[in-house]
Amino acid sequence: MVTTDNISSEATNGQNNDGQSYIRVDSVWKVFGRNPERVLEPQFSGQDKTFFQSEFGNVIGLQDVSFQVNRGETFVIMGLSGSGKSTMVRCLIRLIEPTAGEIVIAGEDITKMSDKELIEFRRSKIAMVFQHYGLMPHRNVLDNAGWGLEVQGVKKPEREARTREVLGLVGLGGWEASYPRQLSGGMQQRVGLARALAVDTDILLMDEPFSGLDPLIRRQMQDELLRLQTELHKTIVFITHDLNEALKLGDRIAIMHDGKVAQIGSPEDIVLRPEDEYVGDFTQDVRLETILSASKVMVTPKATVMGHQGPRAALHTIGDSDGDAAWVVDRGQRYIGLLSISNAERALRAGVKRFDEAWDYVDREYQAVAATTSFDELIPMAMASDFPIPVTDETNTLVGEVHRSALAEALAETSAADPDYAANAAENAALAATQPAADQAHSQLEDAAEVEVELSRARMQQPPIS
Repeated sequence: MVTTDNISSEATNGQNNDGQSYIRVDSVWKVFGRNPERVLEPQFSGQDKTFFQSEFGNVIGLQDVSFQVNRGETFVIMGLSGSGKSTMVRCLIRLIEPTAGEIVIAGEDITKMSDKELIEFRRSKIAMVFQHYGLMPHRNVLDNAGWGLEVQGVKKPEREARTREVLGLVGLGGWEASYPRQLSGGMQQRVGLARALAVDTDILLMDEPFSGLDPLIRRQMQDELLRLQTELHKTIVFITHDLNEALKLGDRIAIMHDGKVAQIGSPEDIVLRPEDEYVGDFTQDVRLETILSASKVMVTPKATVMGHQGPRAALHTIGDSDGDAAWVVDRGQRYIGLLSISNAERALRAGVKRFDEAWDYVDREYQAVAATTSFDELIPMAMASDFPIPVTDETNTLVGEVHRSALAEALAETSAADPDYAANAAENAALAATQPAADQAHSQLEDAAEVEVELSRARMQQPPIS
């Protein structure tokens, strides 16, 4: 997740700094009804959709929509019913013909393709997952998931081998011979996802794929998609009407309203910096902990010790960092565990020469998190430990650490615009002053951080006043 401090105006408009836009949509319109082109005449510039419906009987599905999707990102298009989100995703591959505008995918202008070129493009470059699974009841799981490969003419042995591999990837290994009627809704949607993944296209278009599922199964499928994306790095355009789903899944989000794009940005940007009243109303009840992530507050690790080193080197490193512990890593900087100063001193007294020969002194169960981990998960971890939280990447390489005080400071910064902030700050000070003497063993900074985190959490969980 990108932090709001680093979002440039260019990134907000849909282009990464490295310029790897993969899908580009420029000034796309979709007008339903007779003579749709007249809507685009200069004298009607600036009119809203109600004007065209009342004057000409035309319905505006999309109005001058522009955005870019970067290769390998999950781009969420979110809006309520009638906002134009599903019309937009269908226009991307001309399941609905756009009235005007340009759509370029992987360097190819979709709007200029012949029917034959378009069919081949859909078969080879794009896969779609819909809300309704579209499974064929007379075909088993293996044949349903392999349908796209069959259409492509892939021979049966290769088709079935690739399909079995993908079914295992989505958690359906062993269900190949089952039929749709024997599966739960979540399992049927996994078959639909496997069918899209089996053809191994670069781009996935997902039109509200989880909206028909029960809440628990829906969360499981969202987690499954996040897991798959860390492995596969597909370019995903995901459609939803659910803001929480958009915030959870999206690298960036486009909010649509009345056929227009109201705002494009990272989840943090959408919630913390709404550009108009509509977006602000949409996001006003979002708890900050759910959208702020470790990447916003993590810093470079202050003290690291390699496994082949001993306690003397560890104590020297910890002393130089003015901390109470060091992270133990291997020669490739992959995270192993936490070494406290007390355990390093114990190891020295015991005559330990190298920690990779005495792992009992290293807490290898001390949990690391990803940079995308939300404050919602970080806060309880920070409150339960006197040490920072290590941050690792997908290869388990140590990339940062999160301090409890930084969590509190970040919440305080983002809460400062709240009209109730002054009252809350006074309450914080009063509570801090009444802490029992035994609690003063922590530094004043750590005490203030604990109070700020807990009060911010409680304030954000209060129901809105009706």
